[in-house]
Amino acid sequence: MSYSTQLPQFQQQKLSVQQQQHAAALLRYPQRPPPGTAGREIQVRANFFPILSLPTATLHHYDVTILPDVPPAKNRRVYQLWEDLMTKEFRERDEPVHFVRPVYDGRRNVFAVIDLDVQVGQELVYDLDYVEEGDESMRGTKRFTLSIRKVGEISMARLAAFLEGQPMETPHDAIMALDVLLRHRPSLSYTTVGRCFYTPDSATAIANGAQLWQGFHQSIRPANGRMLVNLDVSATAFYQPGPVVEMVAKILGRHGPGDLRVQLNDRDRQKIEKALKGLKIVVNHRGQLRRKYRISKVTATPASRTMFALEETGVDNSVASYFLNKYNQSLYFPHLPCLVVGDPARQVFLPLEVCDIMPGQRHVRKLNERQTAEMIKFTCQPPHVRSNKISAGITLLQQRDNEYLREFGVQIGHEMSIINARVLPAPAISYHPASKEPVITPREGAWNLRDKMVAQGVTIRSWSVVAFGQEHDYPIAAIQKFITLLVQTCEECGVFIANRQPPISYTNPHGNVEKTLIDAYMLAGQSFAERPQLVVCILPNTGVPLYAEIKRVSDTVIGVATQCIQAKHMFAAKRQYCANVCLKMNVKLGGMNSYLSNTQLPFVSERPTIIIGADVTHPAPGSPSNQSIAALVGSMDAQCSRFAAAIRIQRGRSEIIADLASMTTELLKNFYQTCGAKPERIVFYRDGVSDGQISNVLAAESAAIAQACTQLDPLYAPTLTFVLVQKRHHARFFPIRKEDSDRSGNVLPGTCISTGITHPSEFDFYLCSHPGLQGTSKPTHYHVLMDQNRFTEDAIVELTYRLCYLYCRATRAVSVVPPAYYAHLVAARARFHAFGEGVWEMPDVEEGAAEADKLLQSAAGEGRAGLPPQWRKAKEVTPVKIMTYADVKPELAKVMYFM
Repeated sequence: MSYSTQLPQFQQQKLSVQQQQHAAALLRYPQRPPPGTAGREIQVRANFFPILSLPTATLHHYDVTILPDVPPAKNRRVYQLWEDLMTKEFRERDEPVHFVRPVYDGRRNVFAVIDLDVQVGQELVYDLDYVEEGDESMRGTKRFTLSIRKVGEISMARLAAFLEGQPMETPHDAIMALDVLLRHRPSLSYTTVGRCFYTPDSATAIANGAQLWQGFHQSIRPANGRMLVNLDVSATAFYQPGPVVEMVAKILGRHGPGDLRVQLNDRDRQKIEKALKGLKIVVNHRGQLRRKYRISKVTATPASRTMFALEETGVDNSVASYFLNKYNQSLYFPHLPCLVVGDPARQVFLPLEVCDIMPGQRHVRKLNERQTAEMIKFTCQPPHVRSNKISAGITLLQQRDNEYLREFGVQIGHEMSIINARVLPAPAISYHPASKEPVITPREGAWNLRDKMVAQGVTIRSWSVVAFGQEHDYPIAAIQKFITLLVQTCEECGVFIANRQPPISYTNPHGNVEKTLIDAYMLAGQSFAERPQLVVCILPNTGVPLYAEIKRVSDTVIGVATQCIQAKHMFAAKRQYCANVCLKMNVKLGGMNSYLSNTQLPFVSERPTIIIGADVTHPAPGSPSNQSIAALVGSMDAQCSRFAAAIRIQRGRSEIIADLASMTTELLKNFYQTCGAKPERIVFYRDGVSDGQISNVLAAESAAIAQACTQLDPLYAPTLTFVLVQKRHHARFFPIRKEDSDRSGNVLPGTCISTGITHPSEFDFYLCSHPGLQGTSKPTHYHVLMDQNRFTEDAIVELTYRLCYLYCRATRAVSVVPPAYYAHLVAARARFHAFGEGVWEMPDVEEGAAEADKLLQSAAGEGRAGLPPQWRKAKEVTPVKIMTYADVKPELAKVMYFM
């Protein structure tokens, strides 16, 4: 397997005319086949509320521009001034008319059920005087200009025909108008984030100065014969409002401001600057005049030593003495730094204690481990609790008594939809024939390894153990006790370990990991006079950097499998834990844990078939990199139990896998070398695509797969089924009868929904394949975008569901089809393969102006200070950090090293 950090050779525009026509023709997705019948029929409730009546009149679409440019929340308030003006104008006409108020999306789009007397090509301009809410009204009014022009008219009859399943393009304009209508009223009352509405009522504080707000996600979805409102509970983090001094104490993990009695060291100062930068504050030392500012940085000196020149005299003065003289305010914390607010060049300094964090500011930075754990605990709700909150949400979002809906002729049902579902039977899973229990049919999606041996176990002859710590941390007796239990468990599970006493070494966890692993590798080779197969690493904690470096070295430098064990698990080792470790070791070394009989995977076993999973992962928000990682995995046997991988690094955060043709060629060659035949059929499970990119991804990637096949042989044309895998949705299902639920109160594994809430005419389904552990289970949405294999509904649903039982490091069904899951793991592992410091480059202009905006908050939160000096003053294009990625060693590339 190879990486490529160059711009890929395959570009969509380089396709032949014939391939471009082929790609364009694919944009019509396959129609839904006749409904499936496999499984036991049940009914479930879904968090979709029916729209009982739609507008019958033609809607009018207008483009609105409000200047000066302000955020959507303020746009809405300015828009309401225009709405009031129009209401008055219509009422004062010679023949008074009731002004049916239009709806507005907070940015550019207005939809009206009446004609606003604006002709196409005409632009009307209104001057509006806006008075800021609250204390800032003392600063007078602000003049805004609102201009409006007509975009066109929207036929609701087209939407009705689409919902009846007539083959046609999706009427996005009508759906968008409805969405804006349903969001208009809640947007006036709640804090909006994307498609979610949040309220500070019952906000819950979490670690380091953040708090969690509850809210609701709302979207609309077309279904067969009707539109539906999808409503789900949601939560997100905001900054706790209140004194900045208290916030600083929380960020630093102190009990309160009383613990801030000494000057901060530079590390703590940088920590609070990173956390506070960009937040809006309001001053509290000027009585009624509560000026608002945005934090730009934190001073390196305390308030008692932060100096500036007085305007009147030009004499240098400290911030602390200025506040004493000007406001008669002696600072409690003169030893703490000041905030620099507004434009840093103006040098406006404010002591921490005279500033308060303004409410309603979203926490956009990544939550730390403790905050994430508290977030999960806060959002983890049993199905019945979540269901009740959702039912209450339709009223809370004012969809019951809503004058805007009434005037547009829209009515929403207030009961969740009850829809038909099917519970598919679990497959029988096969282990080694010599097992006491060679075949098991799981109950509720889970089973165990008792009395079972892996289907094909490897023999481990040459291995070693390295403990990242000192012997007093990990006594040799404790390691040997763990190794003895691990060896016994492996042999019970059918993985034979020829040498039961591997050499054990100790090393500094902060030392040279590459030298440590090479030494451990050599030690194993010398001890057993055979090429080492495995290095077991005992780690002190869950920290990512050490684990990442171990995987970089083992995957790309040495080419040996590694198995990491947390020390806490070694000391409290149980047989179940060792059995799980054994499963991972076996597949990393080329073994097979379990399989399904040929009769249960007929599509794969009848003719040579490759199942491919694909994913693209992008850099985290705020990262200085613009390198995305594309990962592909492909099955290498008729049991779909072994997979090989291919990886590429690509620029520009593109969702399309740019070098898919050569990646597919790699997998097809591997398949041929392993199985001795070319795949006649391909099933391609594609993860990580946003709704707006689906048609582009399908056109480019299906053409690339075809190109890969014809490059191998001009006559080679396997049939392709392209399935989109989506977890980022808000559909939830709730059992109605107790016998249709599992022990956690969730729907049973194997619950499939393909009617009622799915697309009016296209081939999609929801599948809840996994057992519920905690909270409410999230199903996966599968959308068949291309189907040359002519699947029936039962065939694709059963193939997908049964594959979910073959995730090789667990004895339970997983929630996402394993090839897509593996592709995600491969992409995540590839992030660890970067080495060196990287180089800064100016991105190509073609990579997009929007990219430059994202990267402005770069360099690990340091802004331009984290960039090389020659680029800090660049105004228009922000440089990006380009890392070098190492190749995975060929001996690992064909096995599941990434597990």
